[in-house]
Amino acid sequence: MIVDRDGVRYARSLGQADASTGAAMAEDTLCQIASMTKALVSVAAMQLVEAGRLSLDAPIGEVLPELADPQVLTGFDPAGQPQLRPAARPLTLRHLLTHTSGLGYFFIHPEVLQYFAAVGMPVPGSLASIRMPLMFDPGERWEYSVSTDWVGRAVEAVTGERLGAYMAREVFAPLGMTQTAFRDALPEGAARVHTRLPGGGFKVEPMFLGGGEFDAGGGGLTSTAPDYARFVQMMLRGGELGGNRLLQADTVAEMARNQVAPLRAGAMGSAMPALAQPYDTFPDQHTGWGLGFLINPETGPHGRSPGSLAWAGIFNSYYWIDPVAGVGGVFMSQLAPFGDAGALACFGALEQLAYG
Repeated sequence: MIVDRDGVRYARSLGQADASTGAAMAEDTLCQIASMTKALVSVAAMQLVEAGRLSLDAPIGEVLPELADPQVLTGFDPAGQPQLRPAARPLTLRHLLTHTSGLGYFFIHPEVLQYFAAVGMPVPGSLASIRMPLMFDPGERWEYSVSTDWVGRAVEAVTGERLGAYMAREVFAPLGMTQTAFRDALPEGAARVHTRLPGGGFKVEPMFLGGGEFDAGGGGLTSTAPDYARFVQMMLRGGELGGNRLLQADTVAEMARNQVAPLRAGAMGSAMPALAQPYDTFPDQHTGWGLGFLINPETGPHGRSPGSLAWAGIFNSYYWIDPVAGVGGVFMSQLAPFGDAGALACFGALEQLAYG
């Protein structure tokens, strides 16, 4: 879908939602949006910053006692046990929103995988899966991580509500995102995740990121392209849609400002290439990161303006928001591993169409 400040200006569906049944993908097919959840949770957190209930720069341990005494992983002893030291400074909400917290992801960082192997592999969807030491002191590097899961926990801590309940009322309802929710199971008719078969075609894989002990702010939402397009439209309009203001315009501008310079953001390695291949959206640019988004400092290869916002979901879904040109886009697919060349080519074609 291509979106401008007035709404969707182009939409098209292609392919199958379920290769095992032949069910076609429709424009409003429900998909697991995975890490595209992060932008929406960042908006929820910034609503609470505006309200004075969260602070960007106070120690987040005041809200989340589990993060009050962060420890940095320095290595492993001869028996394979993790060696830790106290972090040089407290963790903050700004560190979490910018992925400069020091936290990691098991599928990206081998040291996180080694840590869990030593202390016990957590059950997917459990709180234990986001409890880990830091890989570096807060603020010193950019590494993609479970940080936004903790942002969601901070939203819960100050509101006294489940993350999904708060977001349903304060984010999804005002935007008219009627199909977006944290769900315990993939509903009938939702798109299934697929992998490519060596000889061509696709195989359905039983992958689901929802459910579990908590509403995963880092990747637990299911949604549709039209729903997510309304979020993109709201950001293009500076925080307002349909007469409902979710964020003040200066807050949206702050979210779109590079928060991590001189660090470079956006490049990810891989500890599990069958799930996510190494990825870098703009390998030739010194990309930055705002409060929830990748930022390209130069014009993108398909026409995206400098200062645009973007990110993706692990099942090869992608979006961008270009405030300068007043245009954005949403591309939904359910395909593993992340970084699929065919999906990226389709997304690139959508972007070219938007600027053509």
